[in-house]
Amino acid sequence: MSKRIVVLGGDATGMSAASTALRHADDGEFEVVVLERGHYTSYSACGIPYWISGHVADRDQLIARTPDEHRAAGIDVRMRAEATAIDLDKRSVSVRGVDDGDTYELGFDELVIATGAVPTVPPLEGSDAQGIFGVQSLEQGEEIVEDLLRGARSDGKGGDGDRRKAVVVGAGYIGVEMAEAMVVRGIDTTVIEHAPEPFTQVDPDMGALIRVAMEGEGMTVVTGVAVDGFDVGEDGRVKAVRAGDAVYPADIVIMGLGVKPNARLAADAGLEIGPSGGIVTDVRMRAAPGVWAGGDCAEVHHRLSGKGVHIALGTHANKHGRIIGTNIAGGYGAFPGVIGTAISKVCDLEIGRTGLTEREADAAGFGYVTATVESTTTAGYWPEAENMTVKVLAEQRTGRLLGAQIVGRTGSGKRIDVFATAIWNAMTVEEMTFMDLSYAPPFSPVWDAVLIAARKAAKEVQGEIPASPV
Repeated sequence: MSKRIVVLGGDATGMSAASTALRHADDGEFEVVVLERGHYTSYSACGIPYWISGHVADRDQLIARTPDEHRAAGIDVRMRAEATAIDLDKRSVSVRGVDDGDTYELGFDELVIATGAVPTVPPLEGSDAQGIFGVQSLEQGEEIVEDLLRGARSDGKGGDGDRRKAVVVGAGYIGVEMAEAMVVRGIDTTVIEHAPEPFTQVDPDMGALIRVAMEGEGMTVVTGVAVDGFDVGEDGRVKAVRAGDAVYPADIVIMGLGVKPNARLAADAGLEIGPSGGIVTDVRMRAAPGVWAGGDCAEVHHRLSGKGVHIALGTHANKHGRIIGTNIAGGYGAFPGVIGTAISKVCDLEIGRTGLTEREADAAGFGYVTATVESTTTAGYWPEAENMTVKVLAEQRTGRLLGAQIVGRTGSGKRIDVFATAIWNAMTVEEMTFMDLSYAPPFSPVWDAVLIAARKAAKEVQGEIPASPV
């Protein structure tokens, strides 16, 4: 008799686990049931801001596999079905139909929890008003696009008609990407961030560069204040955002305060939840015997700090799914951890980071030095040369690379992958200075910014070593 695999969540981790398990199994070995509470499977949440902005022309371009395509591969995909409880003793999941309310019990031999993350929405006055949106699912993206279209002026002039002013709350990845989307659509945009500078995923000195670039694109950037609430019109729609001593008019509000693991079902079932709020697993992504968890609902190991962290990225989610599916099918897969590599953009400004920031290095107890350099993306004389700033953190005495951040114009951001590779392989900044990187004037100065930053950091490390006593 075949074993039943029940998967909670039909996006990156869930579908990757289901597909991988079936691919490695004998015919009839597994029955795979996927429960998805939404309308879509296997889509790119990371692409939603670019669909809203118009860079991606059609929503369907973000969908990698439809439910019918997964069904054709032998997966029993049940859309608009959500798990409401997990019983580990009975090895069953309680299921409710989102649309019809019908309930039933579904037994499992193996359970994959891939419930993703949920937007952080503080309980503020007026937060349930119309016109306030999160950006976590494709359905939420649809709501924003439809709302903007409803607000379009019939004469076709201007931006999105009576959606003349947007307020984005939070200036992290989603915040800056959605601020760009609003600006591209011709909407006056204000970004409110409680931290001293936008984009707290980098250090404040690098965040200050991002602020300048955002303001240069016409955005109003308000930092150092938290949102206190929302003013709502008689029609039930948001009309302003209150923050500090000021009130910011708003025709549409985007909540970009980040996400938190959707781990409630796991916690209620008695599974361990880590300090980050994610489900704790071993290296094989196993949360309990026959129970697996991965993607945005899970906590993962940071290779530098040694701590459990929550980093919601599709790259990790797909890897987790493949590892889980391999293990369920009797193979061996292990997730080696993360180092916090990420990249984003706001208009033509690119932002990259990997490893630890100064705040994170302090929290982990590292002694470190920093080095910051200014350079160009190409040879300085090349007509398309763009500026960039690179910051490096290296461990005192050992010189091991701990982190890097890049803020610069087109052509700069993907250099963060060189730093990520060096961190992954525990290289020192001194070793990095001899890396054989590519060079041609259209792509890089003869001394690339990566090498210049590594060399400056190496000198800082050498300066930290006291002279030997005579």
